[in-house]
Amino acid sequence: QVQLVESGGGLVQPGGSLRLSCTFSGAMFSIYDMDWYRQAPGKQRELVASITNGGTTKYTDSVKGRFYISRDNAKNTVLLQMNSLKPEDTAVYLCHGLSIITRRDYWGQGTQVTVSS
Repeated sequence: QVQLVESGGGLVQPGGSLRLSCTFSGAMFSIYDMDWYRQAPGKQRELVASITNGGTTKYTDSVKGRFYISRDNAKNTVLLQMNSLKPEDTAVYLCHGLSIITRRDYWGQGTQVTVSS
């Protein structure tokens, strides 16, 4: 079955950087559009960044110029490079994959990112 496993979260000071990684298995990664979402306590889940199977990227306004999403189809991974982190970036970050063929989607378990001094 399809599995998504995130890693790379942690505690970082404001202005710092983290790189999240999502490892995909169980299906053909190259036919999946991939996203990073985040969910902070008491808030709705928010789409942070997307990358299509062809490599087209989109970002929510609050992270433009700070976060960068990329994918490596040979390694079945999607990365989220997060720079200039702010306390409001604190959340659980979740990896999401959507098959462009079947339209079935899958979620990872999430990784905690905490931005605090």
